[in-house]
Amino acid sequence: MPIAGPPAQPSRRAFLAGLAATVGAVGVAACSEQTGGRPVAVPVTENGDGDHPNLVVIVSDDHRWDHVGYHPDHPAFLSTPNLDRLAEQGMVANNAFVTTALCSPSRGTFLSGQYASQHGVQNNLTAWNPNTQTFFEPLMAAGYDCAFIGKWHMPGQLPDLRGVDTFITFTAEEGQGQYVDCPLLINGEMTQRPGTYITDDLTDLALEWIDSRPPGKPYALWLAHKAVHHRFIPPERFRGALADADLSNLPPESFAFLSLMDENIWEGTLGNVHNLYRRYNETLLGLDDQVGRLLDAVDLADTYFVYTSDNGYSWGEHVLTGKRWAYEENTRVPFVAAGPGIEPDTTDAMILNADVAPTLLEWAGVQGLPAAQGRSVADVLTGGDAIREEFLYEYFPDYPYHVPGMQAVRDDRWLYVEYDRGRAPQLFDIVADPRTQDDVAGENPEVAADMAARLQALRERVAAGGVV
Repeated sequence: MPIAGPPAQPSRRAFLAGLAATVGAVGVAACSEQTGGRPVAVPVTENGDGDHPNLVVIVSDDHRWDHVGYHPDHPAFLSTPNLDRLAEQGMVANNAFVTTALCSPSRGTFLSGQYASQHGVQNNLTAWNPNTQTFFEPLMAAGYDCAFIGKWHMPGQLPDLRGVDTFITFTAEEGQGQYVDCPLLINGEMTQRPGTYITDDLTDLALEWIDSRPPGKPYALWLAHKAVHHRFIPPERFRGALADADLSNLPPESFAFLSLMDENIWEGTLGNVHNLYRRYNETLLGLDDQVGRLLDAVDLADTYFVYTSDNGYSWGEHVLTGKRWAYEENTRVPFVAAGPGIEPDTTDAMILNADVAPTLLEWAGVQGLPAAQGRSVADVLTGGDAIREEFLYEYFPDYPYHVPGMQAVRDDRWLYVEYDRGRAPQLFDIVADPRTQDDVAGENPEVAADMAARLQALRERVAAGGVV
């Protein structure tokens, strides 16, 4: 029997009905129910065997770094026992960031190891180039069975994905998918999924795929969830679980109807932000459930297991909802890795989404992603030294959102942001002011000048395809 959702919330598409022509164009540019979505094998150049570890990566959507039970400042009402269990068995990265805090660019960076300005998916409108190499190709060439299961959500025609034997995704709502009864494109065939809840359904399929692997052959599983993206529909078992939650953890500038402000109205999270926030966390409870199922199914003695997210999310900080801006609540993501040789610990080393692909390849003992700009953090995750002191953040305008293009550089003390239009450069002391409320550029001209120079150097290095 189909799972019923909560009362309907105006969707972004419905809200933009007055801009039908524009929305139609966006829909054409986004993932559509047409050709594509098939797995494409690449030639195997060596025989995979038991000496190669298995690889499992779970990427959620819009999950803030501090909304996990193991974080010391997590909301008091939020319990994530399975993510906590993973953290107890692995390395927690306190300073994990995405190079663009937006779904499509971040996903392209995870798969390619490149910045958005290099792989080309600069926002949620610019198309994925099907010639872009992902980490799947060298893994399959090395004898791995590989699966991509879940949210693709990059614009352009859905590709036939090289380097995987299984490709399961969805195209509903321009690739965003839907929480209930979401049709799935399974190896190029559209299948209806009545009576399903998307997070559970994707996990079921991931577990079925793992169970069907030949004994002794290594595998790489990429499981990309829709959760916890809006419309924030939790599974029925958690619906209303946090209806009475004390929301005193929300920032002081947050208020119930800030979603109706001009900067926020395009986010699709229309309505009472406090109610939406409760649903966000209830949806997260369902996600944590499914992380636990997958964690139960693998042996960390021979499997590397990573959990992270494509970006964070603002719940009223700077009177904003959503992501995109270079502020901490948007760019920082949860990141936990467990597996062979990784001892329970935490690291303050800076880790980027661009580092995931090179790290997976190092764990597998495989080379073959020469365009990657991130670096392996395999040594960092076993207690080694940090590999960088700063990183470049880039955001490209994403119509119709009222967010200017920006580039930023962040180190362990300062966040410096330059905007393409409308705003002067900003400098924040993230040690003294972790909520980035006070722009101190005018008070620290020498620091601002130094950070501007560092930002320009990073821009040039990334533009040249260099490793960061």
